[in-house]
Amino acid sequence: MNRRDLFARSAFLAAGTVAGRAAAEAPEGMIDTNITLGDWVVRRSWADSPATLIARLRRHGVTSAWAASTEGVLHTDIAGANARLAAACADTILRPFGTVNPLAPDWEEDVRRCAETHRMPGIRVFPSYHGYNVEDAPFAQLLAAATARGLLVQVALTIEDERSHNPVLTVPFVNVAALPEQMAKVPGARVMLLNATSRVFAGTPLLARLARAGVFLEIATLEGVAGVEGLLARVPGARVCFGSHSPYFVFEAALLKLDESELTPAQAAAVRHGNATLALSRA
Repeated sequence: MNRRDLFARSAFLAAGTVAGRAAAEAPEGMIDTNITLGDWVVRRSWADSPATLIARLRRHGVTSAWAASTEGVLHTDIAGANARLAAACADTILRPFGTVNPLAPDWEEDVRRCAETHRMPGIRVFPSYHGYNVEDAPFAQLLAAATARGLLVQVALTIEDERSHNPVLTVPFVNVAALPEQMAKVPGARVMLLNATSRVFAGTPLLARLARAGVFLEIATLEGVAGVEGLLARVPGARVCFGSHSPYFVFEAALLKLDESELTPAQAAAVRHGNATLALSRA
């Protein structure tokens, strides 16, 4: 049994206890802010359909999950990818987050469709795969356009561990140092970072700057014993949300991150659902 399988087995054995505790501590349910539909181009997931994924999420008390599509990352027909995503999420606990590439032709129309046609609460962007940086003008323009339509912008800093990149798909990690300044230029902008990894989580000064700017974070790639507890101790103002990066990460691993951290009832509620709810608020 390899290390990944051993961890997955341990997670499954502990899942019943963790899920029961989650239900007891969070009667409002849990919001998973980092879900993806579809197979990544170089690997399959365990979820052979949205229904399979939804069943797993429901079993652990998830009442809402924010989903993007792998098609949006590399497909040129982003409008089609977003339409299929919206259809797959309809009448389920999944909330679709369409993809927008600000370097693509007519990207403003993709933003409009996400907001008006598909009634999505937000969009998910992939700067490293689409060829721009957070400090660049295209991102600033996208942030302004999304904010004008009331959309939350999720920025995926990575999709998979760089050590397992296919050489053809090697991309740089997204540098978010300029994000607070970009947000300051767009009043009302709401941004969430996905898959931040230790490159962001280990930098307390950067985390503090992001927190002051109102940036939201999720815990899928947060590492270390009592990681959530430690993060909130270092940066009390951090807006931390629950995120699993399912089905490419083991869902139960994210639950264990909550279970091993000593959080106050208010902190636990904020991570499980409160901060995610705030992220979607236009107030």
